[in-house]
Amino acid sequence: MIRDWRVYVLTDSRAARGRSHVEIAEAAIRGGATAVQLRMKEEPARRIVEAARQIAPLCRAAGVTFIVNDRADVAMIAGADGVHVGQDDLPAAAARALAGGEAVIGVSAATADEAVAAERAGADYLGVGAVFATATKADAGAPIGLARLREIRRGVRLPVVGIGGITADNAAAVIRAGAAGVAVITAVTLADDMAAAVRRIRSEVDAALPR
Repeated sequence: MIRDWRVYVLTDSRAARGRSHVEIAEAAIRGGATAVQLRMKEEPARRIVEAARQIAPLCRAAGVTFIVNDRADVAMIAGADGVHVGQDDLPAAAARALAGGEAVIGVSAATADEAVAAERAGADYLGVGAVFATATKADAGAPIGLARLREIRRGVRLPVVGIGGITADNAAAVIRAGAAGVAVITAVTLADDMAAAVRRIRSEVDAALPR
């Protein structure tokens, strides 16, 4: 199944002005997000499962891909579409073994070598970044910039989703660099109107995509 990665919203209640993961997901869907990732890095497993079980049917009804960060077990239990893993998390093959053969497996990559290795390991898409400077992810490292994003994109056949410091003002540049979509956190979660923020990013992305 071909997935739509144009606007990929990650929930993060640590930078959300008191909004819950479910509220963020609901607003993302209303605004036209094509994928949502539940990102609960430090919460107990029970709470992650509860949130995932609320978000999964919302995404399913809207035709939005639902991904769980790190936790392949939660993705399987909640009926999510897949799981996203970082370089220090479960290997892609292990995540697939846990989540199931039909699961969508995303892998973070910051270099061409990491991207190629993820593709060989069976990843379905790559989260590449941080493209720009970001304070959301403490271990994101120095921004890779658009030039390396282009290099990574040329080296793999997988869809590449740019992440890190992406806003409505720079989303189009990420798409023009070859990304299939943009992943956003605080540009949405800190906005006065989260749905409107997603709508604006979606407009910029759609306008930049090749016709």
